[in-house]
Order: sequence, then structure tokens, then C-alpha cells
Amino acid sequence: MTGKTLNVLDKVLTFFEDWTLFISVIVALVALFFNVVLRYGFNYTLAWSEELVREVIIYTTFIGCCSAVKNGSMIKIDASVQLFPRLKTVLTYFSNTVILIFSVMMMVYGWQMAAMQARTFQKTLILQIPLVYLYAILPLTGVLMFIRTLQVMYQDFRQAEAETENA
Repeated sequence: MTGKTLNVLDKVLTFFEDWTLFISVIVALVALFFNVVLRYGFNYTLAWSEELVREVIIYTTFIGCCSAVKNGSMIKIDASVQLFPRLKTVLTYFSNTVILIFSVMMMVYGWQMAAMQARTFQKTLILQIPLVYLYAILPLTGVLMFIRTLQVMYQDFRQAEAETENA
């Protein structure tokens, strides 16, 4: 039951992550392309395209962290695992626990920062996007990272269980 639920959740989150990353990067590339053509071809610059690209970079960085957790490509120090192979399981669970704690901190503090932006009604300079939308990525990413880490921990647990049964 749990595995089936996690598989469905994985497919939904993967679809969301992949498509939002794809669409946002394409939009930024198109805006940047037109800005370059206008700058060098017509000596005219679009100020809003640079701000859009900056916001897309922020968004893709945070959503990309969720994909990195799923793929196991978070930055880790694996020298200790190579020196002490018996500690691989313990260090893996420790690493995942640290990611869980970090994702909870992102949810809590990100929510506080987004709420502060909602109270102050601040907007970006050129595009006039309310900053609450940009800061809302923090708690959203925290939730996604938390779910992804739980999925990874479940897969690690099932894999360790299977290795124990085969041994």
C-alpha cells in the first residue's frame, strides 16, 4: 500500500518538476534570446527580461533541489563510506535525516518569509510581481524535498530489507 502510494506520488511530483522546469527555462531562454537580438541588432534592451531570467534561475534552483534528492545527486562526502563501507547504511540514513531537518526548516522559515512579504505588499522593480509569489517557492520546495526524502528513505529501507533476505 505504502509503496503504491509513493509510486503514484513520485509520478505526479516528477511530472510537476519536469514540466515546470522545462517551461520556465524555455520562457527564460526565449526572453533572453529576444533581449540579445534586440540589444545587438537594434541597440535596444529589454530590462524586464533580465529580471525574469533572475527569477527563473531562483525558481529552477529550488525545484532542481527536489529532483536532486530524488536522483540521489545531492552533494555528499562519500570518502567516509569508501574508508568504512560498513557505515554506508548509517551515513545514508544520517544524510537523509539532515535533509529532512533542512526541508522542515525551509517550510517553517520560508512560510514566515512569504507571510512577511504578503504583509508588506512588496513587488519586483520592473515586472511588478508580488514578492510573496517568489518567496512561496521556499515552503513549497521544503514540502517537495521532505516528500522526496521520505521516498528515498523508503526505497533504501526496502533495498536493505531485500539484501538481508537474500543474504
